[in-house]
Amino acid sequence: MYKLTCAHREYAFGTKLRVTNSGNQRSVECVVNDRGPFVEGRDLDLSYAAAKEIGVVGPGTARVFVEVRGRDSSYIREVRMRAGAAAGPFAIQVGAFTERDNATRLKTALDFRYGNVYIQTVEVKGKTYYRVRVGNFEAMNAALPIAEQLGQEGYRPLVIKADVKI
Repeated sequence: MYKLTCAHREYAFGTKLRVTNSGNQRSVECVVNDRGPFVEGRDLDLSYAAAKEIGVVGPGTARVFVEVRGRDSSYIREVRMRAGAAAGPFAIQVGAFTERDNATRLKTALDFRYGNVYIQTVEVKGKTYYRVRVGNFEAMNAALPIAEQLGQEGYRPLVIKADVKI
């Protein structure tokens, strides 16, 4: 909220944007660190600090010009593997949450770019988890390029045997 960040539906995490308010020509540089907004007609959701910087806090929305200014490569994530088998099916776990709303939000974000995104509900030691997964893939070599792309976007992909509970 107090950092110069923003949410975008497609730009990879770590993408640096210069956002200029068309009404007053004030600009701010911010970094994409979240997905959204999921409101019709809106393309960008600024943090409070970024919105304040360009004079959008009062009105809440404004027309802006967006320029891509590079990328912070520290957001790129390595693909982790926990498959343990040569034969599929495989899935890519992108997140696990104790609150269903967080899992639903991630699923919505992933649905824009990837097919077959689902939430698996599991109980572990009496606690409910909502796992967001992409898949299933019959072969590991089909799952890996998608997992690599998710890692490039800033997610922490974990390739698993689809029927294995972790």
